[in-house]
Amino acid sequence: MTEIRSGVELPARREEIELRTDDGLTLVGELALPASRPPVATLVCLHPLPTAKGFMDSHILKKAAARLPALADLAVLRFNFRGVSSPRGTSEGAFGEGVEEARDLAAAMRLVAERGLPNPWILGWSFGTEVALKHARSAPVEGLILLSPPLHRTSPEEVAAWAGSSARVVAVVPELDDFLRPEEAERRFATIPQLEFVAVEGGRHLWVGETQTRRVLTEIVARANPAALPLPVEWPPPAAAPEEATA
Repeated sequence: MTEIRSGVELPARREEIELRTDDGLTLVGELALPASRPPVATLVCLHPLPTAKGFMDSHILKKAAARLPALADLAVLRFNFRGVSSPRGTSEGAFGEGVEEARDLAAAMRLVAERGLPNPWILGWSFGTEVALKHARSAPVEGLILLSPPLHRTSPEEVAAWAGSSARVVAVVPELDDFLRPEEAERRFATIPQLEFVAVEGGRHLWVGETQTRRVLTEIVARANPAALPLPVEWPPPAAAPEEATA
């Protein structure tokens, strides 16, 4: 048995992908799928602020890709926004201040449609929540899962515009966030009647540590595939056929 902690990558079909934006840029990324079953839902991951070292391997997104295809039958699509580098490579272009990244999100959603990936959710973290709130209203998604939303680049009007959407909106706000804490966040999101608000006691903006990681991944799976809960803490899970995990 392997304890599922940081650095453990569970079995999945992993594919390096490229996205082509409508302004001619190539973005690099990865698609992780369940190893032996079709996915039941899809996470389109939008990473934290590039100018603060955010990229597709920011730890919550990397751990989602490492664990959730195996634990929750989810497809996980990660990519670097324009101008961002990671071990996977460098996406063309330059940081777009949350405006030009609309084209990056659109390119990711085209891949979701082309591959027939089911029940897409946008999973944004910090800056990624801004891109989602600003630009995803026309995207055919089940909903948004917003981790540590700072609401720096998102106007009140852009937030309120989600009130008319059929998409679910889930805000996961850490108690000790550096930018937006639960009391203020609840007030600023009050214009979205379908909002699901989750205040995480003791949570911090970067969700450091296995306890916080597991809490965040649980909140994600509770929306995208609640039947998979509770998430196992060891691999293989009890009564599951053994598969090899790599640390």
